[in-house]
Amino acid sequence: MLDEWGLNEDKKWLYEERAKVVVKNLEKRNVNAKYVSSRQEALSAVLEMIPEGATVVRGNSCTLEQIGIIPELRKRNQNKVLDPYEEDASGAWIVEWEEAERMRREAFFSDVFLTGTSAVTLDGKLVNIDGHGNRVAAIIFGPKKVIVVAGVNKIVKNVDEGLLRIQEVATPIVARWHTTKHHLPYGDLPCVKTGICADCNSDWRICRYITIVQGTMLRQKGRINVVLIGEELGI
Repeated sequence: MLDEWGLNEDKKWLYEERAKVVVKNLEKRNVNAKYVSSRQEALSAVLEMIPEGATVVRGNSCTLEQIGIIPELRKRNQNKVLDPYEEDASGAWIVEWEEAERMRREAFFSDVFLTGTSAVTLDGKLVNIDGHGNRVAAIIFGPKKVIVVAGVNKIVKNVDEGLLRIQEVATPIVARWHTTKHHLPYGDLPCVKTGICADCNSDWRICRYITIVQGTMLRQKGRINVVLIGEELGI
């Protein structure tokens, strides 16, 4: 096993060094950023960023699920929390579509929007491909504060590498996951059938909106906050 050779420490070193570069470059682009070593530290960091009384809306994100932020916010009981993707014990979504859409729209008027990101480049750009568009739209404009959480596996060299990773790795997995877990009609997508992006024109294609956030205007400095986590999280 690799662990027997002590490679985990070397991977941790590499991730941290790369994350330091990303944090530095995000800050240059008027984006607040910090690196934490674990999901537990990420949970604490995100909670500290959310003031008492703030209305919080979340985007769909496996990383948010993995750090456990929504249950902790509800346990803390200091915030109004809107979760369009709330699940029951079996993992099925419990919010009806119309209500979920209302919550997604409320994100634009919220105090805090929580989300993940598809990729973050070494020079500090956030790269996303979205199907519904609510996640990328809210990152760009609307909520007073945006908190982005991302595992170090989301770090890429540049925008082109980020788009390639999303189209060839993340999207096929996400589409298949929604097919098997949430029974959405994505099973006929070429990427679900073959694992390879075909740049299709299917009605159910989930690669619809591509955004590249290159930073914020000076007057919005600190509106976007990125927490990089020293674990492989999300998709």
